[in-house]
Amino acid sequence: MAEFRVYNSMTQQKEVFKPNVPGEVSMYVCGVTAYDFSHIGHARAAVNFDVLFRYLTELGYKVTYVRNFTDVDDKIINKANEIGEDPLSVSNRFCQEYLNDMGDLQCLTPTYQPRVSDHMEQIIDMIKQIINNDYAYVVDGDVFFAVEKFPNYGQLSGQKLEHIRAGERVSVDSRKRNPADFALWKSAKPGEPSWDSPWGLGRPGWHIECSAMSAHYLTFKFDIHGGGIDLIFPHHENEIAQSGAAYQEGCVSYWLHNGHVTNNNEKMSKSLGNFFTIREITERYHPLSLRYFLLSAHYRTPLNYSVSQLEGASDAVYYIYNTLQECEDALSPFQDGALKEGAEQNGRTVRITQEAEVLISKLKKEFEAKMSDDLNSANILTGAFQDALRFINTSLKPLKKKHPKQQQLYKSLVETVKAVKKVLDILGLLSSLTYSEVVQQLKAKALKRAGLSEDDVLRTIADRTLARKNKDYAKSDQIRVEMEEKGIQIMDVGNESIWRPRVPKEPEQN
Repeated sequence: MAEFRVYNSMTQQKEVFKPNVPGEVSMYVCGVTAYDFSHIGHARAAVNFDVLFRYLTELGYKVTYVRNFTDVDDKIINKANEIGEDPLSVSNRFCQEYLNDMGDLQCLTPTYQPRVSDHMEQIIDMIKQIINNDYAYVVDGDVFFAVEKFPNYGQLSGQKLEHIRAGERVSVDSRKRNPADFALWKSAKPGEPSWDSPWGLGRPGWHIECSAMSAHYLTFKFDIHGGGIDLIFPHHENEIAQSGAAYQEGCVSYWLHNGHVTNNNEKMSKSLGNFFTIREITERYHPLSLRYFLLSAHYRTPLNYSVSQLEGASDAVYYIYNTLQECEDALSPFQDGALKEGAEQNGRTVRITQEAEVLISKLKKEFEAKMSDDLNSANILTGAFQDALRFINTSLKPLKKKHPKQQQLYKSLVETVKAVKKVLDILGLLSSLTYSEVVQQLKAKALKRAGLSEDDVLRTIADRTLARKNKDYAKSDQIRVEMEEKGIQIMDVGNESIWRPRVPKEPEQN
């Protein structure tokens, strides 16, 4: 295997990955603040770190993966007050909605998914330690971290303490010794959830939760800390300061950050109101199509949202699953017959064709090279992967004919499909459903986007067939073009016409 290299945001360079404990990986990823449905920016982080989780496991590591929920926060409290609901009830509901979205996107369940409300003891104990080490101070039941006490503050983000302007991210508090000092503990306010502490009733600040929970599940020294690039400052910078203050040494070996999802090249976020929730997208597109889209760019680069890219991703997923379904259908008549994997012909074990052998080798090498280079998923399903799909498609017709190499072709297809499925599995694009079920789901989503029913399409096909029978080819072509503009492609196969989803043609610009 090639050395696995990752880009470390701390050193701003690619490094060979070497875990603290040989054969084991400890990874913490910042999850969502659960006050609303999650948007596709959240989905990008989840999907990319899910691929990292899968790939590390494929490399043979035992991975402990922790992804938290922030279920105690100002945004949650504001939402609860707005709708007249208990804050913890709101966060619990949206934690579950997030888990539903993750299931749709085929993200594996992390080893642990801790919530802030369940870890007050660990959070309070860590704040005590920071105070004891003289890195924090108490004012009227609030506890603030003293950033000037931490000499390396700004090492991850490059922010200089003298350049951090007060009031840009949070309102200025005159009780702070330095405007950049941040809250570890907030004293209770009427109507807010609160817990008892040595400093009185209150709740934790945002940053301390991740430091406390990562230390609890992974120990204070662990391998990978991940999250969106927007978390570098102040969240991850403050985590570094807190953990360093508590344990008196560096804690994380590799900092990994995914880029933004943008809309018209502007960061997609709830505060800007330019976001789409995961649920809004999966209502119209198959979750596998959304996952494919999210993996279409390198995880560290910005990914610009567009309908045409989602359509293209949907078309690509349909092609993959339709190819696998047609191959499965072609192979099924031979499963219990003479053409079995490892079967002998004329006393010799049948080998796959040289073409298949070259294709499979190229696919494995290309996939490994890209994944080992900082999880470079961009264009990973082009090149050798597409060559493998083309080989499958062009081999189906010869397989059905009787000829001396039928057995060899059968085995070649079986091995090529295995290699293709391996790639899809590591990328999280291999569904637990049958190929046929996924194809039907993709077709149903295409119909929904087109505003048509299956019966509508079949009636249109019948109209086109009649036009062709009457040699009215102008009408036949018009029907086909109009359907393609809606994302439905009519295809003539032998004496019948069938349909499949297709990227709709964009309207001509005036």
